[in-house]
Amino acid sequence: MKTIKDFDFKNKKALVRVDFNVPQDENLNVTDNTRIVAVKPTVDKILADGGSVILMTHLGRPKGEVNDKYSLKHILSEVSKVLGQDVKFVEESVGEKAEQAAAELQAGEILLLENLRFHNEEEKGDETFAEKLSKLGDAYVNDAFGTAHRAHASTAVIAQFFPSTKFFGLLMEKELIAIDKVLKSGEKPVTAILGGSKVSTKITIIENILPAVDNLIIGGGMSFTFIKALGGKIGKSIVEDDKLSLALEILEKAKQHNVEVYLPTDVIIADDFNNEANRKECSIMEIPEDWQGLDAGPRSREIFNDVLMNSKTILWNGPIGVFEMSNFAAGTIALGDSIAEATKLGAFSLVGGGDSVAFVKQFGYADKVSYVSTGGGAMLECLEGLELPGVAAINK
Repeated sequence: MKTIKDFDFKNKKALVRVDFNVPQDENLNVTDNTRIVAVKPTVDKILADGGSVILMTHLGRPKGEVNDKYSLKHILSEVSKVLGQDVKFVEESVGEKAEQAAAELQAGEILLLENLRFHNEEEKGDETFAEKLSKLGDAYVNDAFGTAHRAHASTAVIAQFFPSTKFFGLLMEKELIAIDKVLKSGEKPVTAILGGSKVSTKITIIENILPAVDNLIIGGGMSFTFIKALGGKIGKSIVEDDKLSLALEILEKAKQHNVEVYLPTDVIIADDFNNEANRKECSIMEIPEDWQGLDAGPRSREIFNDVLMNSKTILWNGPIGVFEMSNFAAGTIALGDSIAEATKLGAFSLVGGGDSVAFVKQFGYADKVSYVSTGGGAMLECLEGLELPGVAAINK
């Protein structure tokens, strides 16, 4: 893996693709700076070498048009604060102003280019646009794992213009190592927990990880498709009726790979999809007709805990209950506690995917697991066994 550790950036301008697509409030203030904090080690290394850094990123979906709402000038103060120095800003990503700002950049300084997606050419993967960007720096660094699954101009196409000076940033390296630990090099037993609402969105992940894992915990809404396929009564619980035979196929494939599959045995059910609904515990195989399962029950939590306490490598993607509603969050909280405890005892734990990441941040588990992935879609594609364009471009 070619990383920035392999290069001395003294007197070099590093063109660094980052993912600063950060959430903002109605006044355009940054509400979560995790993605900015994540690239600080890369920036620090380049500056410590005596180089300078030119940051490029997208923000939101301006669809190729200049739109003040999506201007990076609104996040400039937060970027400066996190990186510990005044970051310069230019209201272009390509063109004369950008070229001049890059040319004037001194060693130890940081420049932020304007939103790449103000140009349609970025998402189209336009080679001419990529070449214009490439002229701003001496070396190219991809530290944007969150967009590595996109074949955009700044994430994949640009690398060809830096045949010998293209590198992964330290964040990208950490992400790829974490995923490799789960799929290839992790200590056994390896346990994957897949939750969320739909089996259909996780099929390729399940098929790809079966040869790598020892245990598969299936929870959340997607578990009801499996339970119905096995002959259970699931009431009004969420289900994909067209995926019942697929669920049985997955269970059969798991058996062929000697993977133990754990489904919830009991659930917290409700007579309506809201936090104040009437609720009770019952067997997942016997949910009454007008009720729906919204959380894993106490027995299921114990079973999952036992599996996790005996695991050395853990992947978690997707909640096992509707944690957004406090009365149905206990199952996911119990799962978080189990993973945190297993991690404390020496297991490696990787959390990825939008809802799981939202949960660990909201409930304070982010520093109790080994690694929280910054890239939802990119991580899922890695787990599906796909080569990410942004990764392939550096490895070429």
